[in-house]
Amino acid sequence: MAERRSRHQAGQERRPATSSRFSHSTRDTGSDAYRTDGRKSNRTGTPQYGASRASGTAHYSAQRKTRKRGKVVKSILIAVLIVVAAAGTAVALYVNNINSRLNQGIDSSLKSELVTVERDDPFYILLLGVDKDEARSESWGSDDSNYRSDTIILARVDPKSQKITLVSIPRDTLVDMGDYGEQKINAAYSLGGASYMVEVVSKFAGVSISHYAELDFEQFTSIVDTIGGVEVTLPVAVSDMDNAGIDLPAGTQTLDGTEALGLCRSRHAYDAYGGGDFYRAANQRMVIAAIVKKVLSLDAVTMSSTVSQLADSVNTDLSATDILSLANQFKDLDVDNDVYSGQTPTDSQLINGGWYEIVKTDEWTTMMQRVDDGETPYSDESQDFTAGVAGSIGSSSTSDTVDLSSLNATYSGTVLVLNATSTSGLATNKANALTTAGFSSTADNADSKTDTTAIYYNGDSDKAAEALGVADKLGIDSSVVSKNDGTYSEKYDVVVVLGEDAVG
Repeated sequence: MAERRSRHQAGQERRPATSSRFSHSTRDTGSDAYRTDGRKSNRTGTPQYGASRASGTAHYSAQRKTRKRGKVVKSILIAVLIVVAAAGTAVALYVNNINSRLNQGIDSSLKSELVTVERDDPFYILLLGVDKDEARSESWGSDDSNYRSDTIILARVDPKSQKITLVSIPRDTLVDMGDYGEQKINAAYSLGGASYMVEVVSKFAGVSISHYAELDFEQFTSIVDTIGGVEVTLPVAVSDMDNAGIDLPAGTQTLDGTEALGLCRSRHAYDAYGGGDFYRAANQRMVIAAIVKKVLSLDAVTMSSTVSQLADSVNTDLSATDILSLANQFKDLDVDNDVYSGQTPTDSQLINGGWYEIVKTDEWTTMMQRVDDGETPYSDESQDFTAGVAGSIGSSSTSDTVDLSSLNATYSGTVLVLNATSTSGLATNKANALTTAGFSSTADNADSKTDTTAIYYNGDSDKAAEALGVADKLGIDSSVVSKNDGTYSEKYDVVVVLGEDAVG
């Protein structure tokens, strides 16, 4: 009560000053006013005498009305100011609440590892996916320090060039951790938390890291559901009901949160291809790009709500304002063409009963030099062995076709020859002929039969020229050459589908 009275008294003390401003304003506009000696002054300042009692009464009545109106105006203004102040306070509290949730667990040791860059300059952010499901809690313990990062992605963000590059680092990559000896890179999180993880990855990649974000997979579904699902294209069907609870067909489709989480977790769906972790990592990059694409399409209100939802799933040094500012900077980002994707080149080795990924040092150095220069991680699409099997970022398979008439045929590259006829051995015979001509060819059977032969190329004009060379050596008209739309494998430069018209 004492506090309320003091505020009320303070308000009363301010009133004369407010009234003074209004009366001063009245004098400035030239309206009548009274001198302290009671004589009326005209607007030129010449004294006037002999005002009647009746005119005085009318004058005071008008004054009372003016003062009344003044009080009403002041009351309205005060009310407006209170509403604005309250709204400002509410916004501040709302933003502070989001920031406190976003920055939970971001301590001084982590901040000391992050390097500040100038606005609009390219920077790196370390993205970690930490799976804290119940089964892992039982096996690793409930303390956060016992969790290991299942997903490690180093992202380069370039606001000026409007490009983002995502590079997955296999969790089993063998690295030197000094006093800890040689360890799998994902052990850095359990050994020293987020700050040590940043230190290890920064040294491993040879770049400075400016920001950090840690995603809890258990809360991942809420992000996808909040934005209304994400659209992805799967080259092959992904079925892993036992481990990830998904059974997704090939092709373009919209995934809800549960399905997107299952796709990001599943590696056993790719057991037939070997190295399931690599295909899973490619899918994770695809889903991240799909989320970015969807978020950037949201209106400002929905985007702000999404950032609030994000705060329950992500720990990051970025504030809500930082995230919205970045979203605004990238509002014109062409996700299909300007988000690049790759992963650390490694060889798998069985060491002392455990599988490790051994880095191909020269290739890794070259890749990171390309990434740091703002180029794609791979100098050639064939370097990405997950293409055509796992999901991919970008629209290389759906971009505009090349003008074939402007190209000269070349006779090199990798070719997959598929037999879509009932004639046994046809693909093998054609593949052998292409190998003799200088191509690296593989033969296989198509999933279904077709009457008409088609030749598809993956990539740019260089691959299209190779497709023309394939058509020439097989004696097939170049009119059947076209860009692969993702229906067939993107692992090869050229895919030949032999139809019944190729028999004989």
